[in-house]
Amino acid sequence: MTTPVIVLKNTFGYDTFRPLQREVIENVLARRDTLAVMPTGGGKSLCYQIPAMLLPGLTVVVSPLIALMKDQVEQLRAVGVPALFLNSTLSPQDYAENMDAVRRGEVKLLYVAPETLLTPRIFGLLDSAQVDLLTIDEAHCISEWGHDFRPEYRQLVEVRRRFPQGVCLALTATATLRVRADIKASLGFSQSNEFVASFNRENLYIEVAPKRDPIKQTVRFLERFKDQSGIIYCFSRKQVDELAAYLSQKGFSVRPYHAGLEDDERRRNQEDFIRDDAQIMVATIAFGMGINKPNVRFILHYDLPKSIEGYYQEIGRAGRDGLPAFCLLLYNYSDVAKQRYFIDQKEGDERRVAIQHLDAIVRYAEDEINCRRKPLLAYFGEQYTTPKCNNCDNCTAAAPVLIDITLPAQKFLSCVKRTGERFGAGHVVDVLRGSKGEKVLKWEHDKLSTYGIGADLTEKQWMHLARQLVQMGYLDQGGEYHTLSLTDKAMDALRKRSPIMGQLQEAEERPSNREARRTELDYNATLFGLLRQKRKELADAAEVPPYVIFSDKTLVEMAAYFPQSLETLLEISGVGQVKLRQYGEAFLEVIRPFCEQKGLQERPRLRASSEGKGDRGEGSRRFVAVGEAYNEGESIEDLMAAYAVTVGTILDHLMRYAAAGNRLRDGDDLRAMITTPVDKQEAALAAFNELGAAYLKPVFDKLEGGVNYDELKLLRLVYLASQAG
Repeated sequence: MTTPVIVLKNTFGYDTFRPLQREVIENVLARRDTLAVMPTGGGKSLCYQIPAMLLPGLTVVVSPLIALMKDQVEQLRAVGVPALFLNSTLSPQDYAENMDAVRRGEVKLLYVAPETLLTPRIFGLLDSAQVDLLTIDEAHCISEWGHDFRPEYRQLVEVRRRFPQGVCLALTATATLRVRADIKASLGFSQSNEFVASFNRENLYIEVAPKRDPIKQTVRFLERFKDQSGIIYCFSRKQVDELAAYLSQKGFSVRPYHAGLEDDERRRNQEDFIRDDAQIMVATIAFGMGINKPNVRFILHYDLPKSIEGYYQEIGRAGRDGLPAFCLLLYNYSDVAKQRYFIDQKEGDERRVAIQHLDAIVRYAEDEINCRRKPLLAYFGEQYTTPKCNNCDNCTAAAPVLIDITLPAQKFLSCVKRTGERFGAGHVVDVLRGSKGEKVLKWEHDKLSTYGIGADLTEKQWMHLARQLVQMGYLDQGGEYHTLSLTDKAMDALRKRSPIMGQLQEAEERPSNREARRTELDYNATLFGLLRQKRKELADAAEVPPYVIFSDKTLVEMAAYFPQSLETLLEISGVGQVKLRQYGEAFLEVIRPFCEQKGLQERPRLRASSEGKGDRGEGSRRFVAVGEAYNEGESIEDLMAAYAVTVGTILDHLMRYAAAGNRLRDGDDLRAMITTPVDKQEAALAAFNELGAAYLKPVFDKLEGGVNYDELKLLRLVYLASQAG
């Protein structure tokens, strides 16, 4: 008897289900209408694809974007599942042929847009078929409270009534409690058939940085992800065009995407990105919904998103293969003012909801204390109880150096009080700095005792102080204009003149005391690159995106376990029976000679029951993979790019590798990084020879601090390499 687990392994090549997949699939197979809420990259597609293969009739998938349909159908055909789509991109002949295939019962999954489904022509087609499963993807579009409401989605209720014999599955990656209730009420679902997976995407490193020189910050960020895929989101079409042109001029592989481009150009740019012919997409939020590209390694928000829901969905497009990905949001208050200007053009409930969304994302961006995951998950009704995620900027930042800010804090709190607790931070700062602005003079705030008493600090310093006072609980901030008011804690501090500790001025970049938490296997980066080349060749020949052949995660496992036969290749995640027959030998022809040349042996892959634990164990031995790659000729710069870490981390790995008794090659790139004068280098090497290389402090002391610790780390590696030779 064929079961969901057998289909999962034989067709899709996976050993285990992701959280809630099994439960949703079993609920659907029991013919119970189901709402499933799973994060982007959480495996929603399998929740209807596996039932579609087990149910006798047809599965209809309602999807809002043409790109998603084409993408899903290509991937399903690659694993041997009969799937088709009906939309406006098909020629009349292809459209008619696809409809005939549905009538003949040759199709298991049919993808349609909501407006296509609601036509008499398609109703007639489906009346002649046995519709066993109606899947509504992006179901949040049903709700007026969702961030992407679409009126045509409301009409799907009629489709649901037209095919009462079929079970209905509604899927979404972003839905608040209110939106979920609206979806269930609209479709007539019962409470007991709702499945909500955790919204936490553990593999995403999340960071918010002050937006100071965005062009320079963007280039610096992109340089960390050489030859890797990513998306940059901008607020306006003009910004997209300007940034894409600049980056292209700088040599980056980049394409623009927004609604103002011609349809052909927009489609061509998207195809280039999906097929890895272009690495970076600069886009408005019009791009990405339904794009199932699993190897997006970074998301950069060049401008502030409109809502937390939109932001969460956009960062969710990174790391869908489960490997680490990085998400950076550049933030300044001028972006808030720009969005508020456009919101002010709206009216009534639309304006009120937009303000609520903007306020939520501003609070999130300005929070420099709490774990980024806490407010994100709380927005969707999920409590994050882990004290530190160790995978966001707030959790990995070095402990801030606090100073006594009592005097400026008292000035600010007093000014809030004297201006009547009726204004936002910007106006309070204007009063403190002695502004002659129209608003200050209109309210006669130039006559207050606090007027001009804060001229010693810049506007930026005062605004940073204001955010701290809100976060520390001295100020409440609310309403349409972010009005500040004093809390009981603030009144008590003013009365007692209690000391207040904080930071007076924002650092250029907050120092981090650890690397982002990593979750991938140790793998051979050189072999991974060769496997990517082979994948691209096969994908181009088949005219499909590279990830339709295999995902990055599958290639990473190949480069970690070095399978030498079809049998062991089948144990790799993502390798099913059909893909094994189609591509197995092609990839083994890359792996075998590489392993023979490098003297590498096949490694046993840990089974699913202990896989998570095993991965963590191997992750702690990354220094071995780094050391081996360095000895094979990889440069320090190459290793930094391959593992997306700092030079300090690579040096630490090399030190651990050498300390474990392994030989380390004497590389010129190590010596080239040393800036210490030659005579002091020789003195340091002599000190290591005399005192040993286990600890740096004895050498530092012997040299009387003449060589700093960063340089001593490099010199120690040079010393160890010379000893190994």
